[in-house]
Amino acid sequence: MDIYVVSPSPEVEDEYEKLVRRMNPPQVVVDNQTCKNATVVQVHSTNRPSLLLEIVQVLSDLDLVVTKAHISSDGRWFMDVFKVTDQDGNKIFDQGILDFIQKALGPDSCLGSTKKSISVTQSEDHTAIELTGCDRPGLLSEISAVLTHLKCNVLSADLWTHNSRVAAVMHVTDEVTGSAVSDPDCLSKIKELLHNVLRGWDKSGCASTTISHGVTLNARRLHQMMLADRDYEGVPADGQRPKVEIVDWHDKDYSIVTIRSKDRPKLLFDTVCTLTDMQYVVFHASIDTEGPEANQEYYIRHKDGSPVKTDAERERLVRCLVAAIQRRASQGLRLELCTSDRVGLLSNVTRIFRENSLTVTRAEVATKDGKALNTFYVNDMSGNPVDSKTIECVRKSMGEAILKVKGYPPGDANSPRQGSFPSWFVFGRLFRS
Repeated sequence: MDIYVVSPSPEVEDEYEKLVRRMNPPQVVVDNQTCKNATVVQVHSTNRPSLLLEIVQVLSDLDLVVTKAHISSDGRWFMDVFKVTDQDGNKIFDQGILDFIQKALGPDSCLGSTKKSISVTQSEDHTAIELTGCDRPGLLSEISAVLTHLKCNVLSADLWTHNSRVAAVMHVTDEVTGSAVSDPDCLSKIKELLHNVLRGWDKSGCASTTISHGVTLNARRLHQMMLADRDYEGVPADGQRPKVEIVDWHDKDYSIVTIRSKDRPKLLFDTVCTLTDMQYVVFHASIDTEGPEANQEYYIRHKDGSPVKTDAERERLVRCLVAAIQRRASQGLRLELCTSDRVGLLSNVTRIFRENSLTVTRAEVATKDGKALNTFYVNDMSGNPVDSKTIECVRKSMGEAILKVKGYPPGDANSPRQGSFPSWFVFGRLFRS
């Protein structure tokens, strides 16, 4: 008797997967009793690609710190346990946050759906601008000046620099209408002028400007943009470089990735994001960040089921993971600005930075309820620490808006002596005019 095995069509297979998910919706348990020092979040669900990244994204967006995690997703079932705290190392007792975790990860969430991990939806509220190019001092000032000249208001922006490259995602609106920029001629002009700014004097330099109407997950887009821009090439092997090792477990066809680095916020997201975007699947993982050092171990295969195959692939994966960890680990003085929002604010602030020989290494720009909430990491034009005289000049230029000087990250070799800066300054008639 002959037996024929017929593979189901993709449509039938997709419907079967949907049925399995409906019969086994995600289960979430948030426990404040089991662990003395952290809140335990357990997630059980049917497995699918990118699920781990989506869960880590939720925890990252809530600014929760993952102190320990155990991940297992070998087969059709996904079982994760995360121990999390707030930024101060305390358990999570805020009922609003606990309810959000249940809603975002539980049965009513989109984790069981087939949605893409990056969602770009049409929106009339703003225009998204994505920029990559060669970094140089004063670049953010030039970009924001062009947007102000073209009557664009910056609602939010994220900018990263790494290894002499820069990537930025900016959401802008039309100054007159308050909605997305819709005039084709204006959009073409924005793209042309920003592209010229990114190329600078080096006309052979590689630069990219993309304009779309949509909503993006900025952190993941920045990782993807810098990965595509190959910022991982030529990463310096300095003393702060994370230690990444990859070995093969031939009996199980896994590649084991071990990462040891200085701990920082959102480190887990940056690592998982890079593995996912490089088409690797995490089957098991163990995370331990209790203390100043973070230890991460991942058991991975490529999407086609194979482990890391060649030395060249291994070296590229190591470089990409190192770059992903370093992109957000900004060096420099942290300045937090809170003031009333207005058109051209970003252009004025970054112009003052440029006039005082400061360069922005990372920026997070946001507006909420008429307030501008901006964070900048700055060094001098040579990449050296900022001195107190420069900050005093910035203070005199700005006026009376509230600017907090947070100083350098703990343990940073470039950190100025304690007491170099007061803990905050009050500036700003400039922002009320």
